[in-house]
Amino acid sequence: MPWLMILVLLLALLLFGLGFALKLLWIVAAIVLVLWLVGFLARSTGSSGRRGRWYRW
Repeated sequence: MPWLMILVLLLALLLFGLGFALKLLWIVAAIVLVLWLVGFLARSTGSSGRRGRWYRW
C-alpha cells in the first residue's frame, strides 16, 4: 500500500503545480491586457494629424 500513498502525493503535487501555473498565466494575461489597453489609448497621432490604425497588421 505504500505505492498508493506515493501516487496520491504525486497527484497532489501535480495539481498544486498546475494550479500555480494557471494562476501565473492569469496574471501574465492581465498584465498583457493592461499594456495593450494603454497602447490603444495612448497611441500617437500620425503625420496627417489624425490617429493611425490601432492594429499593426
